[in-house]
Amino acid sequence: MAHKTHAQNSPQDFLDAHNSARAQVGVGPMSWDDTVAAYAQNYASQRQGDCQLVHSRGPYGENLYGGGTTSTFTAVDAVKTWVDESQYYDYNSNTCANEAPYGCLHYTQVVWRDSVQLGCARVVCSTGGVFIICSYNPKGNIVGQRPY
Repeated sequence: MAHKTHAQNSPQDFLDAHNSARAQVGVGPMSWDDTVAAYAQNYASQRQGDCQLVHSRGPYGENLYGGGTTSTFTAVDAVKTWVDESQYYDYNSNTCANEAPYGCLHYTQVVWRDSVQLGCARVVCSTGGVFIICSYNPKGNIVGQRPY
């Protein structure tokens, strides 16, 4: 397998993966936002030492991915994992199935109609693993609302 390069972790890679999932449910595209991305990069840098998937509790919606001891995870891997949770989301009841190991809130944030600005960051941790964060403005997953 070819070594994965930085080219697979660009803003456009994150955007394309999100907008593809959004298009599948008829939601308009997001745009990259440098302010949101700077927030994500700052937080990713703080997690570089331990690679712990701990939420920042900041002003934006947030999805995290990574950990482990391999640095091959890419932007596309992260977004695919979040979007794969769609199988656990029931639109009619607006709930996540109990079988979901992590629920489906990563997915619903990806496709949240009102979240229109995206900023993501990826760092290789001192553990050898990867920490990936995507931040969403405005934040999604508002209780009582549907994502789309």
